[in-house]
Amino acid sequence: MASKQLVQFCATGRRKTASARIFLRPGTGKVTINKREAAEYVHRAVLEMVVRQPMVVTSQPDWDVIVNVRGGGKSGQAQAIRMGLARALVMSNPNLRPELKKAGFLTRDGRKVERKKYGRAGARRRFQFSKR
Repeated sequence: MASKQLVQFCATGRRKTASARIFLRPGTGKVTINKREAAEYVHRAVLEMVVRQPMVVTSQPDWDVIVNVRGGGKSGQAQAIRMGLARALVMSNPNLRPELKKAGFLTRDGRKVERKKYGRAGARRRFQFSKR
């Protein structure tokens, strides 16, 4: 008796301080983020759209996406999920790479918040000058 093999693709996406692990399985297009529905987790339609962009661009709606994400805010998390999902889709079908690359979903955005320096009000802002 042959056991049923589970086809699953795993990828990681990062943005700012957010890190997302993506598990892609054949299914109906359901997106689950931290054991909650995508709409329930991100709360904003724009961020839900960002999460689903790789599947829309490549016309691949028949995948179930399970996401574990931590760190950062909702926007950074959504962008981390987008990158991880794009990477997982490339693993499932390498022919999708040019499409996702052109859309910019495979490029890691390395910008992070600059640290505050001593003697400054913020990272670069100085304290107000007073002559007296």
